[in-house]
Amino acid sequence: MPCLSDADRKTILDLARQAITEAVCHGRLIHPIPNSGLLERRCGVFVSLHVRGKLRGCIGVIDGREQLGESIVRCAAGAALEDPRFTRMQPEEIGDAEIEVSLMTPLELIRPEEIEIGTHGLLVEQGGRRGLLLPQVALEHHLDRERFLEETCWKAGLARDAWKNPDTKIYGFRCEIVSENE
Repeated sequence: MPCLSDADRKTILDLARQAITEAVCHGRLIHPIPNSGLLERRCGVFVSLHVRGKLRGCIGVIDGREQLGESIVRCAAGAALEDPRFTRMQPEEIGDAEIEVSLMTPLELIRPEEIEIGTHGLLVEQGGRRGLLLPQVALEHHLDRERFLEETCWKAGLARDAWKNPDTKIYGFRCEIVSENE
């Protein structure tokens, strides 16, 4: 994934913030959704929201079926309103929200010994269950490779050691992270 310019980073963060504000304050997606230049790209994307240093919502898409502009708008609105782990964001929280957008490379099968903490995100898949953790999760929680695999399995609803099962597929990916905390 090519490095983003400062202007690209600003475009991504401004679009995500617009989408959150429109969804939380007015209950709708912004329209029309910008889709030119950088926002024409297709890739997986996750939008994470933090309020006062705590996760407040995270929603993403793994594949790039839609243009990036569309994915950012839908994921930002979803992170604010639809993450089942949290209540809907309220208008008074918007000003305190810190936005992080992770642009994903395509998934590639990876062997456990190839996983680089802080570089790779993981998707674990077995029997119709899937769990995904972004690369920054391992760093934020000081996870080693085995614990990162275990936590990804747990997120998929699998046994923590399911990654050792030959029927389990492990995919790695990288992210370019765009954050208001940079």
